[in-house]
Amino acid sequence: MTDLSTMDATAQAALVRRGELTATDLVEAAIERIERLDPVLNAVVTPMFGTAREAARTATGPFAGVPFLLKDLVAEVPGVRFTEGSVFLRDNVSRFESELVRRLRRAGLVLLGKTNTPEFGMVPACEPVLHGPTRNPWAPDRSTSGSSGGSAAAVAAGLVPMAHGNDLGGSLRFPASACGLFGLKPTRARIPLGPEYGDVLGGWAVEHALTRSVRDSAALLDAIAGPAPGDPYPAPPPARPYAAEAGTDPGRLRIAFSPRLPDGSLGHPDCVAALDDAVELCTELGHELVEADLPGLTPAVGDAIGTAFNAATAWIVEYWIRRLGRRPEPGELEPLTEAYWAAGRRVSAAQYLLATEDLQAFSRVVARFLGDFDAWLTPTMSAPPARIGEITSTREEPLRALERGAPTVAYPAVVANITGNPAMSIPLWRTEEGLPIGVHFLGRFGDEATLFRLAGQLETAKPWPVVAPELASL
Repeated sequence: MTDLSTMDATAQAALVRRGELTATDLVEAAIERIERLDPVLNAVVTPMFGTAREAARTATGPFAGVPFLLKDLVAEVPGVRFTEGSVFLRDNVSRFESELVRRLRRAGLVLLGKTNTPEFGMVPACEPVLHGPTRNPWAPDRSTSGSSGGSAAAVAAGLVPMAHGNDLGGSLRFPASACGLFGLKPTRARIPLGPEYGDVLGGWAVEHALTRSVRDSAALLDAIAGPAPGDPYPAPPPARPYAAEAGTDPGRLRIAFSPRLPDGSLGHPDCVAALDDAVELCTELGHELVEADLPGLTPAVGDAIGTAFNAATAWIVEYWIRRLGRRPEPGELEPLTEAYWAAGRRVSAAQYLLATEDLQAFSRVVARFLGDFDAWLTPTMSAPPARIGEITSTREEPLRALERGAPTVAYPAVVANITGNPAMSIPLWRTEEGLPIGVHFLGRFGDEATLFRLAGQLETAKPWPVVAPELASL
């Protein structure tokens, strides 16, 4: 079991194909580890062990028998509790299966349960009132960031080799940085959101996973990507499988980088040190590194982001009011959500469309910038993982989580969501205390291939620990 806890999904699937272990062996080992370690982590909020044991007996596909966890946000499994981290949804049970879930099952993955997430995924932490905080395997008094924090903790602790996450403003990449994992945000519409959603916020929201290895992320994307019937638009198709790209030399890339935040200041010294290390490594590997700030991040763009975000929160709450057939009772929404919801109700249709127009104009600026570069490099987060309890709100201070959380994610990861471009966080650095710090690469639209090539090269040049060392031996 200790060996399995440090293996990636590709290696675990190979054990089953070779007949060295069965799918049931993999699933039972993962269940045992969840039962032993999750009381410390609080990553898995809804176990599905009974159905997982049944699924293990018939699993087929490239990841046949590999245990997997679903983030309790967006992805639905019929008959399973689905809360999105909200007291308002505490008794909600899904009635349908998401297209993504069907594809995960078709790939042979065995779903062991649902992972913790902040209420509706709106905070860069994972400490919902409903389920309580998820703790970082590298330091249990620290946050996993968010919103895919439960999934990130589960992978970093070796509970499963990879786990589902989604990303509307950095929610795959921030937890990847905080928990020392690889996190790819795919191109807009690469993975379908049906049958319930066509797109979310004009394509800001995307699905994928937190993984230990680059090859797992690439192979999983091969298994689940591609449009579904009725999708509003597809992503550009890849030239060849992503799994092949992950092992391909990227050649000499031209990479822009910047340590500066949009206001011109610098992030935390540990985050800048991580960037400096990545710049040095990329230069040693033969790439051309050019210091350059991303153009176009004006106050007007910031205002448009705020308008879109508030409108999205209002949509989320109104969606659930319609689906549940009732309005939230006092105390059923967290203070920050209530504040966002109130702000969103004040956004008119015209204001939302004007904001969309401003953000689309900004996307063209980014596209022209990346016409001269293969990627843009920054730290993923602007501060090391916060302490548990720092990024929370109270009734007296409803905006406290925003005020405390924003300084930890001040580098503009949301640009990838606005533009639809792929982006990734790579865990190349540790603080003196051993906390992971990721670096972030924004790629060109539709060009996951270049990111996977570069990530594979960096992983080979500077391998990272696949499980938090304090938990790897447990």
